[in-house]
Amino acid sequence: MERTRVLVANRPRLMRELVLATIAEQPDIEIIGEIRNDAELPHIVVESQPDILIIALDISEERPAICDQLLSLRPQMKIVALAPERNRGILFWAVVGIQEAHIESSEQGILRALRGKGQLIQH
Repeated sequence: MERTRVLVANRPRLMRELVLATIAEQPDIEIIGEIRNDAELPHIVVESQPDILIIALDISEERPAICDQLLSLRPQMKIVALAPERNRGILFWAVVGIQEAHIESSEQGILRALRGKGQLIQH
């Protein structure tokens, strides 16, 4: 079985720990690292080649500026941006341009987004 390689860069620490606890026991998902400093993101994404990057969603809920840079470095990667205080999550990916879809803000919603399956919330 091929495992989905996930890099976690959530802040604050509590959110990062909750995400890690949610996906740590999934047999088809491999956590390849944690990033505590966003400045390291581009370097570590290029170096580690994750399938999925999990980041924090800013209050504005606009696509984080770092998404454009990271998806240009690794266009096949998907980015899950989470805002637990607002019970929101957005999945970003690149095709010709950067796409997005809202994800269900639950453990199952996050796991479906990581696996590339299931229902995305359409708005």
